Amino acid sequence: MGVPLYFDVHVPYAITLGLRLRGVDVLTSQEDGTREVDDDVLLDRSTASGRVLFSQDKDLLREAQKRRQSGRPFGGIIYAPQLGVSIGQCIDDLELIAQCSEADEWLNRVDYLPLK
Repeated sequence: MGVPLYFDVHVPYAITLGLRLRGVDVLTSQEDGTREVDDDVLLDRSTASGRVLFSQDKDLLREAQKRRQSGRPFGGIIYAPQLGVSIGQCIDDLELIAQCSEADEWLNRVDYLPLK
């Protein structure tokens, strides 16, 4: 079935569109009404909806670390720096993740793009 993705406001729309054209289930924070919420709330929302959060915001990495240290679970984060990873590479890597993994595999996990 694959893993559905949740995008925060830092993700360019071209990535969202490219993935949707490939049939990947993507929900953006803009569509979900969480455009201006704090990172902890955004991570809670993506977790509650069974989606893995994709972001280009380093602050979410700090939130993941805090949760790991406190034992508070989260549904997974995929992070890509804003520089050094092309839109096309993000689309290719996220499509592969979405098609070849399941949401339960992402519990408390952080991964980085580009995939090697």
